[in-house]
Amino acid sequence: MTEPLSVMLVDAFTQTPLQGNPCLVVLNADALGEDQMQAIAREANLSETAFVLRSTAADVRARYFTPAEEIPLAGHPTMAVSRALIDTGRLRPDQGAYRLELQAGVVEVEIQPGEAGLRFVMAQKPPRFLRTYAPEQVAPAFGLSLDDLLPGVPIQTVSTGTPQLMIPVRDLAAVQRVQMNHALYIPLRAGGDFFSPHVFCLQGYSEAGRTFARHFGTPPDTQEDPFTGSATGGMAAYLWHYGLIDSPRFIAEQGHGMQRPGQAFVEVVGSREAMETVKVGGYAVTVMRGEMVI
Repeated sequence: MTEPLSVMLVDAFTQTPLQGNPCLVVLNADALGEDQMQAIAREANLSETAFVLRSTAADVRARYFTPAEEIPLAGHPTMAVSRALIDTGRLRPDQGAYRLELQAGVVEVEIQPGEAGLRFVMAQKPPRFLRTYAPEQVAPAFGLSLDDLLPGVPIQTVSTGTPQLMIPVRDLAAVQRVQMNHALYIPLRAGGDFFSPHVFCLQGYSEAGRTFARHFGTPPDTQEDPFTGSATGGMAAYLWHYGLIDSPRFIAEQGHGMQRPGQAFVEVVGSREAMETVKVGGYAVTVMRGEMVI
């Protein structure tokens, strides 16, 4: 390539630079091939890198890559792309919403002005409840005992665009104790129906939070994700479906143990049996602008 790529580094699900989940946004990616996108994502070595493209089906198209593979839908890159499009004038702060084409389909992203700044809210796909797993099959892969798990509910894959394994545990201490056993986890994932696992409890890290979670991967992907918007949507659908929360609106927290605290505003739309969507929203802040020359 001869034309430099315009890039921005955006921290998502936070208003504070150097917190939340960082995402590299490549703004003029139409000339890139899939192999080039994957190579750039490996170079960035973040949870995800976002590539902004022209769309014939929506206002904007984006593709999201981890260092290892493409992911069909993700929350924190959506927050980051929205912030980057605002900062570069491709979206107006007062336009209300825009339509974003992802590999999983077209989603709507609301742009909500407020005293604290612009908040972006992504409407994820209607949840699908997929395979369930035996506790004794899952717990050892995360260094957990069976007593650490939340009783009375299944370990289950839920997808609001990307399938994630929902692992509810009893309390914050159990979430903090998680230690991945890769020798056990790799075959579990290889034989499973999920992209990555989400371990969570019904206890916030701060007083504002209703839930706290950790989200994991294996090299070459990052081993832990500071904040996972897609899995937060699946978690919310799971909690609402199984009657574990009384209100469909709450604040989800993640990343505090990594010194990258993040928060999402979550709303489940629909009944416990028939959910229409899960809305996951948050702030984002640009921390770097530049060019990539390859």
